[in-house]
Amino acid sequence: MINILIVEDEKPISDLLRLSLKKAGYVCHCVYDGLAAADAVEKEEYDLILLDVMLPGISGFELMDYLREQGAPVIFITAKNAVSDRVKGLKMGAEDYIVKPFEVLELLARVEGVLRRHGKLATVLHVGGLDINTETMQVSRDGENISLTRKEYGILLLFAQNPGIVLNKSTIYERVWGGEYPDSTRTVELHVQRLKKKVGWNDCLKVVFTMGYRLEV
Repeated sequence: MINILIVEDEKPISDLLRLSLKKAGYVCHCVYDGLAAADAVEKEEYDLILLDVMLPGISGFELMDYLREQGAPVIFITAKNAVSDRVKGLKMGAEDYIVKPFEVLELLARVEGVLRRHGKLATVLHVGGLDINTETMQVSRDGENISLTRKEYGILLLFAQNPGIVLNKSTIYERVWGGEYPDSTRTVELHVQRLKKKVGWNDCLKVVFTMGYRLEV
């Protein structure tokens, strides 16, 4: 399991991060100031640290040198959106810099990107009775391969990496097809219906009325 340390003094934001990452299958530990973060990394190894810049006591920038010695990659999460702050954070060794407010899907994508660069993500996902090999793009159930188009595989992977999260049609289209979602098309609905039948997700890939779809596993 991927173990993530969240260092954020605003509890509502900390809770949002924890719940979103937990739904995506990560294990999270939350602390609310710099000293507690230093204590946490001494006691336990983490695969990733989400670090706020503006913390009580020791700032995220001040804490960065210490955390870098521990070896875990760091993503800054902060309201400081000046280019100079972002450049400073990246030059200090952070893998990424996310400015509040942020979209949960963007956060999860950036977390996944950092974990993949550091070789911490499993190449095979086990979701909803499926085995999904993210390197070979092969999908199987009970040892039998399932043939999917590239678009169907893209939709499948999007749901598999975001279980429990409602994905609307425009988000699916933008992430899988690229570009802005055309309101007049039903291509997303048709692809989702075909995908559900092919992989046996009729019972767990739910329609959320007026909102989109959610994978419940």
